[in-house]
Amino acid sequence: MADPAAQPAGGQYFEAEPAAATSPRSITADIGGMQLRFETDSGVFSPGRLDPGTRLLLAEAPPLAAGAQRVLDLGCGWGPIACFVALRSPAAEVLAMDVNERALALTARNAEATGAGNVTVAHPDEVDPDRRFDRILCNPPIRIGKPALHELLATWLDRLAAGGRAHLVVQRHLGSDSLARWLTNRDHRVTRLASKRGYRLLEVGPLGLS
Repeated sequence: MADPAAQPAGGQYFEAEPAAATSPRSITADIGGMQLRFETDSGVFSPGRLDPGTRLLLAEAPPLAAGAQRVLDLGCGWGPIACFVALRSPAAEVLAMDVNERALALTARNAEATGAGNVTVAHPDEVDPDRRFDRILCNPPIRIGKPALHELLATWLDRLAAGGRAHLVVQRHLGSDSLARWLTNRDHRVTRLASKRGYRLLEVGPLGLS
């Protein structure tokens, strides 16, 4: 069964313009001793709390290398991944991307409120097709369906820079193992870094590393 706290009422979080009526609220998230307050709203992913998958990704994904790492938060929602990573690594360039306009607005406000000045937000169509990333972080929108999910991941994983890595967190019962097989069949090297509360954290290398 899906996590009820992650499901918006009225419409889906991967819609460009959520059908759910706006219902602003604020929540506090604590990761590794860093406590931040965020603005959330209906119509975005997990508006009531930091969901367990995102928490696992933030807690267990390897830290960024020093320097100006180029990071993509793929499907940023209200911005917890982008903000935590940006504050931990102030030299990084963090791009928070989503198709959901409400999510982009929330992430922009949360980045400003938390002091994460190295976060920028963008719709996928606004990203330079030649831009490459040293790290991609994603809690994938499994419920868009397998064909659309594969297209999404293929598009952005192909933009990993040489030596870059992606970290994806997926629930086991929503297909983490089948997704790992698909990635391996695309000639990615896939490693399971952590498993907790039914979620699996996968590290994915660029094409040609299997």
